[in-house]
Amino acid sequence: MAEENIFLFVPNLIGYARIVLALLSFYLMPCCPAPAVFCYLLSALLDAFDGHAARALNQGTKFGAMLDMLTDRCATMCLLVNLALLYPSYTFLFQLSMSLDIASHWLHLHSSMMKGATSHKTIDLSGNPILRIYYTSRPVLFVMCMGNELFFCLLYVLHFTEEPYGWLQVLLWVCALISMMKAAISVLHLITASRNMAALDVAERERERTAKQQ
Repeated sequence: MAEENIFLFVPNLIGYARIVLALLSFYLMPCCPAPAVFCYLLSALLDAFDGHAARALNQGTKFGAMLDMLTDRCATMCLLVNLALLYPSYTFLFQLSMSLDIASHWLHLHSSMMKGATSHKTIDLSGNPILRIYYTSRPVLFVMCMGNELFFCLLYVLHFTEEPYGWLQVLLWVCALISMMKAAISVLHLITASRNMAALDVAERERERTAKQQ
């Protein structure tokens, strides 16, 4: 039987397409807001499809999970860098958002993998109830992630819009609320993952003490 080529699994091919779209979006951001936002949001939307493909085709992989998370984090970070250039007086808030996003996801992923999870989206169902809902309810996860991305995209688009439509302003505030909720969830990520890492340290130190006493 031929060895499977993980890199050519359908979910990973979708992941590569997401990267190409994100890079195209970054290239267009300084000059072409409409196509830039289209490519960015299409890349973000495909995030839902690679998960469906992985489950439907039984092609979920650790490489795919890492590719998915890195694409999400890098895309959001690059958009926030652009926003910091467009709104320099709010640079600190964008830096804070980037730092929280990267730190919480990295620590959550690392602690999950050390506990033997196959993905950063696999959590202990006896843990934090908010994180449990966030990761087990696909509609909630989709609304939170897309609302957050849409908020940043709207900030980007409105910078180039002289007289924005009223509904855009309403949508911006709705997405701003979702973005703040997602930031709060990132804080929970950070706290929960820190506690998990500390628990792993305590267990490891206890094993070392036990081994020395024997």
